[in-house]
Amino acid sequence: MKQEEIMHMFPQPMRSKWKKVAQMADRLQEIRLRVKVPAAVLIDGRELFVDEKGSLLDRPPEECGCKPEELEAVLKHLCQYSIYAFADEIRRGFLTIQGGHRVGLAGQVILEEKNQIRNLKYIRYLNIRIAHEIKGVSDSVLPYVYDRQGGVYNTLLVSPPGCGKTTMLRDIIRHLSNGTVYGQGMNVSVVDERSEIAGSYMGIAQNDVGIRTDILDGCPKQEGMMMLIRAMAPQVLAVDELGNEGDIRALQMASSCGCKLIATIHGSGLEEIKTKKYMSGVMEEKLFGRYLVLTRRSGRCEVEGIYDGDGLRC
Repeated sequence: MKQEEIMHMFPQPMRSKWKKVAQMADRLQEIRLRVKVPAAVLIDGRELFVDEKGSLLDRPPEECGCKPEELEAVLKHLCQYSIYAFADEIRRGFLTIQGGHRVGLAGQVILEEKNQIRNLKYIRYLNIRIAHEIKGVSDSVLPYVYDRQGGVYNTLLVSPPGCGKTTMLRDIIRHLSNGTVYGQGMNVSVVDERSEIAGSYMGIAQNDVGIRTDILDGCPKQEGMMMLIRAMAPQVLAVDELGNEGDIRALQMASSCGCKLIATIHGSGLEEIKTKKYMSGVMEEKLFGRYLVLTRRSGRCEVEGIYDGDGLRC
């Protein structure tokens, strides 16, 4: 199924070039298209280049690479030949396509007054990030997310980029929503600001986030958390990539409303996130009862450690 999804990302005349890449769909992480340079793919963490015949090479081929009209044809195809319908997503710099895959966009920015981004034009760079849903990846950490009464600890996943924090978050959400041997299923609300957790396409989640999960797609975290608390009465609220004091204030307010929290943040460990100005007070007041720290060893994503609200290893 994923192999077919990769092939259908490209207009029909281009598909023969991408057949070999599509056959490696389970190991494929990224497809990068840039005007005037060869296409590149990331497979199992290794960068390879794609020539005009679709062969995978260790070094860039001599031909000049993607032409502007070819890249525009791919973008129009991804937008189902209605770029206007995807204008809001393009303005934010990415598209989510069928299958939950995400397409990053770069080009020339059009600014409004006060330097607000109105749109992108002359889009000349695409980064197609292939979604890999890994069910069961959170099984080993679930006993630490639940308390002895079947409730849930406020939990923060700490991870450097590329170590699987969103994949782990998604699987935890699925378990909390469906219910496990540790606790009954709960109503979970997700603010999916970048469409990476549920991978919603035309409002429908492409990833399995559970039977009791409601998703607010493409909405800023701070506004989204308050909207969901008012509208959906969640027992658990989940967000990805905390990044500023406003995010923290919204989480604190959600916690005061009785919601349990599941969130992620970039960082190599607890010591690093303590240095973030907006996190120091959070750790002192013990907003989170669990910290799950992820890392990458020998090319594999692993759980480095699980810590309680005092920062002590569980």
